[in-house]
Amino acid sequence: MIPIRDNVPRVTRPYAVAAIIAVNALVFLFVANLPPQSLARVYHLFGVVPARFFEPGWAAWAGYPDTMGWPFLTYMFLHGGWLHVILNMWMLWIFGDNIEDVTGHGWFVLFYVLCGLAAVAMHMAFERTSPMPVVGASGAVAGIMGAYIVLYPHGRVLTLVPVFFFPFIFRIPASLFLGFWFVTQLLSGVYATAAGTEEVAWWAHVGGFVTGIILIRWFRRPGHCRYCYNRDTKDYDPENETPPSA
Repeated sequence: MIPIRDNVPRVTRPYAVAAIIAVNALVFLFVANLPPQSLARVYHLFGVVPARFFEPGWAAWAGYPDTMGWPFLTYMFLHGGWLHVILNMWMLWIFGDNIEDVTGHGWFVLFYVLCGLAAVAMHMAFERTSPMPVVGASGAVAGIMGAYIVLYPHGRVLTLVPVFFFPFIFRIPASLFLGFWFVTQLLSGVYATAAGTEEVAWWAHVGGFVTGIILIRWFRRPGHCRYCYNRDTKDYDPENETPPSA
């Protein structure tokens, strides 16, 4: 399923979302022009390699430099290909603006980063000895999606569903769209762990999504949730709209 747009109006301009997308795009355009050997070096230095942190002897033998932990931040701004970065930024653009409405611009960035940190921590818990670098904003974006399902489950997502060679477009409840996405990530993670494969960091997606669900209750600002499902009277502007009836 490919989301096209949601129907929840934005209240403020999504400056933080736009800035994050711009940084990801610029970083991708830079690294995309590197030769393969240099690109692999960037992924290993600025991506998160679990064995680098859990196996210090191996990391020293492999030549990894000492770090203060910056790969846990920089990995969110690296991507493995055009499709990877486009899908992540598209999902962020669709769902992120409504979350930024609720958190505010600066707190949105912090929320995004925390979800990304929790996502990679979840991945490392399942892949402690992996020598493969993890890159991508998927975990952080998953956190945005987790927050969205809490605040806007009543929203609808215009979705492209390809069936064989025929594209069908449906308006799907956000709770169903995001719930289905989460279940597929969870099942894929269980299967990948059982099969011993790690082509995709499924557990990072799961960890980010759950973190977004948990953290949004603290990042949600009172009075800034005009279109939220579970808003209360303090989220209403009495001059512009009617408060909910008892």
